[in-house]
Amino acid sequence: MAEPMGFYTDTTVCIGCKACEVACKEWNQLPSTNGGVNTLSGDSYDNTRRLDGIHWRHVKFIEQFTDTRQDGRWLLMSDVCKHCVQAPCLEVCPTGAITRTEFDTVVIQSDACNGCRDCISACPFGVIEVNPVSGTAQKCTLCYDRLQVGMEPACSKACPTQSIQFGKISDLRDRAQKRVEQLQQAGEKRAYLYGADDKILGGLNSFYLLVDKPEVYGLPPDPKMPTRNLASASLFHVFGAVVVGLMGLINFRNRGARLDDGEERP
Repeated sequence: MAEPMGFYTDTTVCIGCKACEVACKEWNQLPSTNGGVNTLSGDSYDNTRRLDGIHWRHVKFIEQFTDTRQDGRWLLMSDVCKHCVQAPCLEVCPTGAITRTEFDTVVIQSDACNGCRDCISACPFGVIEVNPVSGTAQKCTLCYDRLQVGMEPACSKACPTQSIQFGKISDLRDRAQKRVEQLQQAGEKRAYLYGADDKILGGLNSFYLLVDKPEVYGLPPDPKMPTRNLASASLFHVFGAVVVGLMGLINFRNRGARLDDGEERP
């Protein structure tokens, strides 16, 4: 496998232009709206609302203002699939439709997807959804077809401020750490990296520079693999099986006692 490739997103320089959203849809031939209806969300300037089967890039608008709106700030973030090193979606897929590429990215093969939705519930970031046209689960591929011929993903290519940066993960981590240090020296003490190390699902191949808690950006602070619940779930099922077995044994013994007391057998 080649050296892992991915995205580093510096949210502090995102201007909310949505060029990444448009470039993603154009290259991947995704419809602009679901069902052809374009409605205003009423949620700031965000009308795409979230990532799903036809929105593989989503620019979040987070307003932090007082009631007088004289003090405050905007937080903007272009969200996308994290291409986790330990990917929950890949682990639960029953058909092998979700694979890891030679670039260490995670891709859903639509021709092998049966639409079971297991990956949707497993993803802690709410990235995956069923495409209403194909009826299969879909998400960002990190422009796998472009990577195969040495091209940069469409979204990062279109970003005018270099908020979305593409490259080797090792290079991106070094670049991101220097940016954090620069921001902190300039007075932004809240700057930190989310998903750049292996503490979150072994590392995210799309990680972020944030200046507030992950929850503020709609990101889980401590996402888990589905296997984390297997031990407790297994114990629960074993306990349930034991209880059912005991109840069956008790009913069998009670029936035997009634028969011994003269009850006719069927």
